[in-house]
Amino acid sequence: MLHSFYRTWLATCCIALLVLFAVGCAEDPRFSAKTQYLGGAYGSAPGGPPRDTVSYWDGDGIDGKPSITISLSEQRAYFYKTGVLVGVSQLSTGREGLNTPYGHFSIIQKDVNHVSSLFGDYVDSAGNVVVPNVDVTKDPKPPGAHFRGTPMPYFMRIVSGTGLHAGYLPGYPASHGCIRMPEFMAENFFKSVSVGTPVTITN
Repeated sequence: MLHSFYRTWLATCCIALLVLFAVGCAEDPRFSAKTQYLGGAYGSAPGGPPRDTVSYWDGDGIDGKPSITISLSEQRAYFYKTGVLVGVSQLSTGREGLNTPYGHFSIIQKDVNHVSSLFGDYVDSAGNVVVPNVDVTKDPKPPGAHFRGTPMPYFMRIVSGTGLHAGYLPGYPASHGCIRMPEFMAENFFKSVSVGTPVTITN
């Protein structure tokens, strides 16, 4: 009987290990290049994004020198005017392997209708998507297709290809390194900053 117990226990352990291995090796669909989690400014997700209970703006009519602090661990941005907190925004920053840089930066460019030159879709002559969520530096262009960059409204560049902009927020870091915000928050940040506004990004 004891032998039978150990044989059953061993079989159960083996099955559990096989299940764990299968799940552990599977690609996380959140990070799949074939989903909208990485691509367009708004995208889509099963069940939709989580409800935003964080973002607010109280900065209108308040004077003071603007500054932004971004917490990657909290996935939040804090907007100050001369040290007074006037707005908080939910974020979706860079995913693993494409992390948002941390340190001290400043706004170096503003572009209300910015479009990515690296990330987007390959589309046909009628504008239909042939290959979604491409990186032009890595993904070959199909014959007859052309590249259409991802919209990044209210873009506020802080370094190289990284900036704050309106975008889709699935509830976790999912971008190529940029700092996505709800559109109404990106608009408020955009109208309240100027070139030179300091931006601090912390872990």
